[in-house]
Amino acid sequence: MRGDGDDRGAERPLVSRRVLLAASGAVLVTSAAAAAAGEHDSPTRALPGRVGAPSSPDGVRSAASPAELTRQRTRPPRRAQPRLPYGEPMYTVDDGPKVVALTIDDGPSPVYTPQILAILRRYGVTASFSMIGQNAAAFPGIAREVAGAGHMIVNHTWNHHNLAPMSAAAVWEEISRATDAIHAATGQRPGMFRAPYGAWSPAVFRYCARAGLTPLAWSVDPRDWSRPGVGAIVRDIESDTRTGSIILEHDGGGNRSQTVAALKIWLPRLLDAGYQFTTP
Repeated sequence: MRGDGDDRGAERPLVSRRVLLAASGAVLVTSAAAAAAGEHDSPTRALPGRVGAPSSPDGVRSAASPAELTRQRTRPPRRAQPRLPYGEPMYTVDDGPKVVALTIDDGPSPVYTPQILAILRRYGVTASFSMIGQNAAAFPGIAREVAGAGHMIVNHTWNHHNLAPMSAAAVWEEISRATDAIHAATGQRPGMFRAPYGAWSPAVFRYCARAGLTPLAWSVDPRDWSRPGVGAIVRDIESDTRTGSIILEHDGGGNRSQTVAALKIWLPRLLDAGYQFTTP
């Protein structure tokens, strides 16, 4: 195929052939065939905000049942961070009926993050991973895998310290050092920040405002970090989730096998109930 910069004189023989084909009626046949083909090419294009049929490990798209296609939905990532009143973190998302967000904290973990990524990939869900800078520096390959899968990366401090009693200088060090580590591992600079333990302070909000970081909180907390049991995690998420919810889960900071097992249960259930997932 010729590019836009090719000699226009080379196009003249093509024009002549088209005139001859039109005279014989071949162009009409070709146009009809092209129109028919256009009616059947939609399966190769995903609808906006939806994920098409899943691909097998070798990249070949496989058939999916109507129920699976109904589940495999995610909202397009936001193009810009929402504007919040100064001194307030984001507790909910506002992206339409039954749209929620999944956030996963304290990783990356070489054990549990890949398992969670596999589940999200299976159901076509995009999540936000609040990364600890120390872990991103220790496991840069896992951090890159998260970013490469299209998930949002959130700054979660360098080592998960409680920032509330810290000085402004110490807060600056905790957050900026994490940003540098995450950028070194993933090539991305986070646009959001989540305070460990949900412990916000004036110094934290001042830093976020200066650094252009949107403060991110949550509205559904199954306390999966305390390992209350798979059933308890599932029950709390299913009972507390509603339009706009930001769900909190963890892939680091300890044994997260219950989190992984619960995710396999509650995620497809919410999708079957008509929920879609977005990023804050």
